[in-house]
Amino acid sequence: MRVKGLLKKGMKIAETKEGLMLDVSVKPKSKEFKIVTEGDDIVVFCREEPVRGKVNKELVKELSRLFHRKVELVSGFASKQKRLLIKDGERSEVERVLMHKRHA
Repeated sequence: MRVKGLLKKGMKIAETKEGLMLDVSVKPKSKEFKIVTEGDDIVVFCREEPVRGKVNKELVKELSRLFHRKVELVSGFASKQKRLLIKDGERSEVERVLMHKRHA
């Protein structure tokens, strides 16, 4: 898994009582799973095809593994624009993980 780009304060990350909401754009059928930041946007490249929820399952599984937290898809089930909830996540923790992965 690769993470590229710079995290900015205006990124689509919001803290809630349940955890952290993360808005991402998904690009299916990529060679590898990776996360790239483009300006304020977080773009996630997934390997799976967008059929029968395969991309959604891959997205939740890989982000859960990356953040060591339960991740739920909140909206965007049939869209490339998705909102995810990282249970008990905090902005600083997510930014730190993404920055660490970016340099790995």
